[in-house]
Amino acid sequence: MSALLIAKAVERTWGGRWVLRGCDLTVNDGDRIGLIGANGCGKSTFLSILGGEVEADHGDVFTAGQIAYLSQEPELMGNTVADALTEATAWHDKLLSDYSAQLEAGDHDAAAAIQDRFDQVGWTIDHKVDAVCERLSVASRSALLTRLSGGERRRLALAIALLSDGKVLLLDEPTNHLDADTVSWLESFLTGYRGAVVMVTHDRYLLESVANRMVEIEDGRCVVYDDSSYSDYLLARAERRARMEGTEARTLSLLAREAEWASRSPAARSTKQKGRLKRLEALKAQPKLSAVREFSFFALESRTRGGSTAIEMHDVRKAYGDRTLFENVNMTIRPGDRMGIVGPNGAGKTTLLRLIRGLETADAGEVVRGSRIKIGVLDQARTGLEEDDTLFDAVGGGNDRVVMGDNTLHVATFLERFLFPREMHQQKVSGMSGGERARLLLAKLMLQGANLLLLDEPTNDLDLLTLRVLEEALLEYDGTVVVVTHDRAFLDRVCTGVLGLDGFGDATVFADRQQFEAYQREQEALRATAPPETAPKIVQKDAPATLSYKERKELDALPERIAAVEAEIAAVDAELADPATYHAGGDRAAELGLTQKEKQATLEGLFDRWESLESRS
Repeated sequence: MSALLIAKAVERTWGGRWVLRGCDLTVNDGDRIGLIGANGCGKSTFLSILGGEVEADHGDVFTAGQIAYLSQEPELMGNTVADALTEATAWHDKLLSDYSAQLEAGDHDAAAAIQDRFDQVGWTIDHKVDAVCERLSVASRSALLTRLSGGERRRLALAIALLSDGKVLLLDEPTNHLDADTVSWLESFLTGYRGAVVMVTHDRYLLESVANRMVEIEDGRCVVYDDSSYSDYLLARAERRARMEGTEARTLSLLAREAEWASRSPAARSTKQKGRLKRLEALKAQPKLSAVREFSFFALESRTRGGSTAIEMHDVRKAYGDRTLFENVNMTIRPGDRMGIVGPNGAGKTTLLRLIRGLETADAGEVVRGSRIKIGVLDQARTGLEEDDTLFDAVGGGNDRVVMGDNTLHVATFLERFLFPREMHQQKVSGMSGGERARLLLAKLMLQGANLLLLDEPTNDLDLLTLRVLEEALLEYDGTVVVVTHDRAFLDRVCTGVLGLDGFGDATVFADRQQFEAYQREQEALRATAPPETAPKIVQKDAPATLSYKERKELDALPERIAAVEAEIAAVDAELADPATYHAGGDRAAELGLTQKEKQATLEGLFDRWESLESRS
């Protein structure tokens, strides 16, 4: 087995803090490595060093062949989606060019070697590009990169990484912005990938299905668990921790319970079940572990009792222009329910949360909120934090103590319950990782005493330990939860029901995720066998080949008009992100939501007009 990448003694500081203290890693051909560790431990930093995007302070990285790297904030080449895809597949064009050159030069051995390569990758690549882009819901080829949303940029960047000629594929949270069906496809793709894969992901089903080695960054160094799936790693880590002096019993208990779940999960490898369960029983029998009945790193408390109903929806419909997101939504969410909202990207999941919050109004039907409902929100943008605040100030707001239920706690004690050690309490928010921000926002939510939590993709960027703790906390929460998430394990463990949006306007309540996905497959089969609808022909008059004087002046003025509208949208977004907007009362937040939608439509129209005129200039 040949080594494709070797990292030796890699060190890196970040903001004056040692993140990596001497990481060693060898990536062999055929490896499927899950790179894991606590938020802020340096997973993304290490991946970016392996990918050549960031330089190490000390140490070396040796590679044998091309590296394909998907970062959390990717940079895209070119002006359009087509440009970016062409750049990604330029290697295939060069291979064809080299093959022709070798034939012309009469070097048949070299040409034969290239022909062997084509036997692996195919003589044409267009069909593969189309298939990957379709499965990842990549935007149309003509779409401008500057107009892509964050999710569209991520899916395009993932497509580029998968279409590259990388011997090693480095993926940082590849499942972000993917629906469950697409993640299942990605599992199959990565399992059959030629070369090696190193991925940072919070998707435990993906890790269990794909990974054959687990590498944990602990105290700035790599701890390697060879021949390990996710559930194998959990047991091996718990056993290792049990041997170490001073191990916390509750951490061991958490690992043992997680391993027990992973061993029963649909993705678990049945051939290892018997041996794994024996090791699990032996671990749980240890005195330190058996003495721990329950654990709680942090507890979610509502402090406000709701009535008999939290949320009701009656025949709710929502559309944007000619596109209906969903209609005839009928749903009752009672106190204590944990409702998951699932469906493909663009089906309207986040819009549904905005309807519940009152930031948007339904086109038809009625959304009824209980009279005693107090809403707490964790949005995708992770808004609600000041960059210059320290963790201590972000939670305490200038006070040393906070109110938690019927008790008061010192801010430092409260932060420790949310897994923030004291040495981090004076760190600024601007230096925190995405997962640490999410955890801090959850801590702030608990101080609000909300009895209805609206969580939009809460698992994004959380490390696996924090994710497990969050699940336990939500299971014990005495309020109501509505959560938008693509995390299949999270849905299976936490939610008491799911509202499935199919992307074609239908919305139905199901008992669980599996029921919804079975329903989706049935509907897809019906659509595949249904006769195609005959759409009326639209006859479009050809536009003049050149611009008139008036149109030329309009085109010249459009960039300034676009910039002005974008600035107006940014101002609205900033006000929506300000907590004071919601504390002020009145309908200001709802008005801003409508203004945002109107200005976005104006911006779309200006871009369309610019494209139309530019194509004729």
